[in-house]
Amino acid sequence: MAGDKKGSFKVIMLIMIVSILIAAFWNELGWLKDSIHAVLDPTAGFLLNWNLTLGMLAVVLIITFITTIIQKYATDQKALKELKKEQKLIQEEMKKFKDHPEKVMELQKKQLEFIPKTMKLSMRAFAYTGVPFILFFRWFSDYFIAVGNPSFLGFMNWFWFYLLSSLIFSSVLRKWMDVV
Repeated sequence: MAGDKKGSFKVIMLIMIVSILIAAFWNELGWLKDSIHAVLDPTAGFLLNWNLTLGMLAVVLIITFITTIIQKYATDQKALKELKKEQKLIQEEMKKFKDHPEKVMELQKKQLEFIPKTMKLSMRAFAYTGVPFILFFRWFSDYFIAVGNPSFLGFMNWFWFYLLSSLIFSSVLRKWMDVV
């Protein structure tokens, strides 16, 4: 993995297994839980205590910004853009041949070949963000349980608010930073 941006499914699988183990044994790993709380309580916790909604938006923006930077520089953006361009051309061809199911099937098979290539190229950033992301989510869970599971905008729990906010921030940041 060093030097190239191709990615490795072995590394991704290892990171996923470690992340799942951390999530599953969070309460049993007191040293880890306490360390994460020692770092995030005075930082992210400070923002959330200051103003729950604005603090959460700030935390989500910071996480999304860091993740976007990692995505930009840990992946081969040139290769991903080329794959995306090829996929778009195939989609346009599929529209032309919509009345010819056999040709559409052929093009769909061709399009399926892009999935492993795209995944391998774009998942490299996960190797850098997987474990920290799980640690942050476990901390979020602890924090929001401790403050009584408040709702955001009157109807969303923290997870859905995080997800919606990060999707919005991510689309804006990706466009702004030209990240595939």
